Amino acid sequence: MNPVIEKMKQHRSIRKYTDKPISEMMLKSLIECGQAAASSSFIQAYSIVQVIDSDSRSTIAKAAGGQSWIKDAAAFLVICADLNRIDHCCRITNATSLEGYTEHFIAATVDAALMAQNLLLAAESEGLGGVFIGGIRNAPDVIADVLKLPELVYPVFGLCLGWPDHDPETKPRMPVEMILHQDQYRSDNIPSNVDEYDSLMANYYASRLKNQRMSNWSIQTCEAIQGKKREHMLGFLQQRGFLKR
Repeated sequence: MNPVIEKMKQHRSIRKYTDKPISEMMLKSLIECGQAAASSSFIQAYSIVQVIDSDSRSTIAKAAGGQSWIKDAAAFLVICADLNRIDHCCRITNATSLEGYTEHFIAATVDAALMAQNLLLAAESEGLGGVFIGGIRNAPDVIADVLKLPELVYPVFGLCLGWPDHDPETKPRMPVEMILHQDQYRSDNIPSNVDEYDSLMANYYASRLKNQRMSNWSIQTCEAIQGKKREHMLGFLQQRGFLKR
């Protein structure tokens, strides 16, 4: 198999790390790989804040729901959607300043996600492991305060990186046939597809070597999506200059 494809299919979230550090040179190289991702109109609407200070990491870990790996990781990065630079560009070229358009928010968020995925894939190719931390959106105002984020910048998610100290199993993804629609979206096969995938995931959860449980994809998904509504996010984003139009 193509080694890039093989590495991509082996992805697992890594939350336990050795004490081995990541060199500045390697981290810079990984970020450059992240920057090589596609960007909407080449606006590159993202920034990364590397959190080194232990007190700051502890505050963020607590705000994210007590995720201790934020404190333990060799590197902890906060991936931000950043329209601050772009607003500056608009002002120095005598264009209208940004006015909180939804499209600009989407473009910046997608840019940040594409960059971060490239970065993580590059890290995994070097033998590192990592996990994205959406929990920082539990208290985005705390994160913004700790990191001194200006207006038009918001924390999308965190990223822990380190040398793996455990070897979790790879979760089986949905069959391609379940997510690939041809010519038009089909809803009629959702019940049967979900039933089959629930059975697959139930067997996985029951038989994996560690953290066995009686569950399936539907149960896990409903608990996750209903438990993470984060109703504060709209007001937070609007205060930062996003989603006004």
